Amino acid sequence: MMIHFSKKSFIQLIRFALIIGTQILLATGLSATAQGQKRSGQSSDDEAPVFREYRGVQIGMTVEEARKKLGDPKDKSDDQDFFVINDKEAAQIVYDKSHRVATLSVDYMSGATGVPLPKAVVGSDIQAKPDGSMYLMVRYPKAGCWVSYSKTAGDTPMISVTIQKIN
Repeated sequence: MMIHFSKKSFIQLIRFALIIGTQILLATGLSATAQGQKRSGQSSDDEAPVFREYRGVQIGMTVEEARKKLGDPKDKSDDQDFFVINDKEAAQIVYDKSHRVATLSVDYMSGATGVPLPKAVVGSDIQAKPDGSMYLMVRYPKAGCWVSYSKTAGDTPMISVTIQKIN
């Protein structure tokens, strides 16, 4: 059985998943930061993040610079942009009060190409849970950001990679 979505409903589904995923990452990530660092055995105090950019967009870029790199967003506002790269990859960029990139979150649906491995995002491999899911968040205080890698469980997992400025 194959489920078909119209382009509009697919975009709405992706947007909903990005918003929910970002909220979950923020809620669980902030409380799990210490656990994540202990599990990985990493000390990130003096390190710079491995994952620093997505398609040329970095934390601190202006709205105009980000849009120049990623093109016209499917949905845009002063606070955030939503980009559909293709049917298996989408990105959400959140801007701070000075209209600079504060959060970059990318979702890769099952079957996407070019999906980064955990080591390319958080600097180490991540032990999968029995259900196949993975999560690790690493803080980089000197760089002023945190980076996370999250993979959902199941036969068609979604992978979310996020970098966010620490306020």
